[in-house]
This record gives sequence, C-alpha cells and structure tokens, in this order.
Amino acid sequence: MESLYVIKIGGNIIDDPSLLTSFLQKFAGIKSKKILVHGGGKLATRVADQMGIPQTMSEGRRITDAETLKIVTMVYAGYINKHVVAELQSVHCNAAGFTGADGNSILSHKREKAGIDFGFAGDIDRVNADWIRQLIDNNITPVFAPITHNGMNQLLNTNADTIAQELAKALTPFYKVSLVYSFEKAGVLTDVENETSVIRVLRFGEYKEMKNSRKIFAGMIPKLDNAFTALSKGVYQVIIGQGQNLDLLISGKSGTTILYE
Repeated sequence: MESLYVIKIGGNIIDDPSLLTSFLQKFAGIKSKKILVHGGGKLATRVADQMGIPQTMSEGRRITDAETLKIVTMVYAGYINKHVVAELQSVHCNAAGFTGADGNSILSHKREKAGIDFGFAGDIDRVNADWIRQLIDNNITPVFAPITHNGMNQLLNTNADTIAQELAKALTPFYKVSLVYSFEKAGVLTDVENETSVIRVLRFGEYKEMKNSRKIFAGMIPKLDNAFTALSKGVYQVIIGQGQNLDLLISGKSGTTILYE
C-alpha cells in the first residue's frame, strides 16, 4: 500500500513569509503522495478590522457571522490558498487549491451547541474520498483551505485540524496514511516551558496515564484526543511538531510520533 501524508500547516507559518517558503520547499520535497491543509493565520482578522467588522471568539474558535464568512472565504480560499499553490508550483510541485465545495469533496453541517451560536461554522459529515483519490493518483497535490459546504448552497468555516483528520481517516482504505500536525511547538512536551522536553514516541496507554496524572499540558489534550481518534480509525501514525522542521518530522528525527499500539 502506498504512503500518503496529510499535512496541516499552522497559522504561525502562514503569517511568516520566510517560514512559509521554507516549509513549502520541504513539503514539495516529500516523494510520497501528499495533501496539504492550511489554516488562515491572522490575515482574516486584520482584513475584518480594516473593514470595521467586529470579530468574536468562543472556546478559541471564531464566531462566523455572514459578513465574517465572506472575509474568511476571500482570505482563506482566495489569497492564502492561491499564494500557497503558486509557491508550490514554483518549486515544481503540481498543486491545486480547493475548498470542500470543489468536487463536493467535504460535506458538513452548521455547528450546533446549546447556548452558543457559532454562526456559519461547520462540522464535517462526509469526505468524498474517491474524488480526492483521483486527484492524488493523477499526480495532483490537493491544497485545502478551511472552508466546506453543506450541499445546499451554504459555505461553512471549518477547523483546519478537523479537516486534516477527516481527510486522513477517509483515505485509509487506499493508502498508508500519516497525519502530520505542524505548529509552533517542538512536539508533545512534558514541560510546556521547556522545548527540549519532547516526548519522541507516545502510545495510547502512556497517553492515558499521563493525561490522568496531568503530566500533559491541557491545551494539547484536544489535539491528542483527535490524534488517537484518527489512529483508531486506521490512520497509521500521527506526527506533531514544528513546521519548520517538516523534513525531520517526516523522517522521525523531530517532534512526537503518536501510535495507537
């Protein structure tokens, strides 16, 4: 079975042109089949401020009203996505940019939670794995912006980490899938203040013990819970670490490799 890397790029890299260029060069150098999922960074907030559209957050997520949806679609699916694709093409990676509406690739529904109206934020229902597989097998590298749709003419702002996880799970019948979360930390740390305290390999039993004894930073727990959910659905491994070290993450020389066994 061929290997496939589903790689999510964090906003800290999107916001730094030199880091982004370095990251994309390393991404293009991956010989295996690959998918890139990107977040939005701070540009959408800056554009909203310039347009006088107030932004509201709840539980760390943007409340997406109708005007904000227009902004994030323009910024995420427009400028950022096409800039990333253009940079990849410049280093001979045949990339194509998509949202979940393109090719009916990612269907979602409007998030519902008692007491909180997230507006036009989406939770994923289904990934069109067959269509995405056709792209990959024809040597096209998909680059997904964090916008999905509900199949009834409504775009939805959707968490990029979740998109990466759902893509990885949906493609496990066809490939040996590695899911990579690249962000600002060196990996899963035993001491959040010490970047050298990286756990190189984390298995489910060890994670449960460390979680119960509160030896893992609370802010990392949702990402790790998602990682183990992906592993339980057939994803081969999840790798977490700094995006600027992408080549070292892929080779197992940096970051944290998460295994279900």
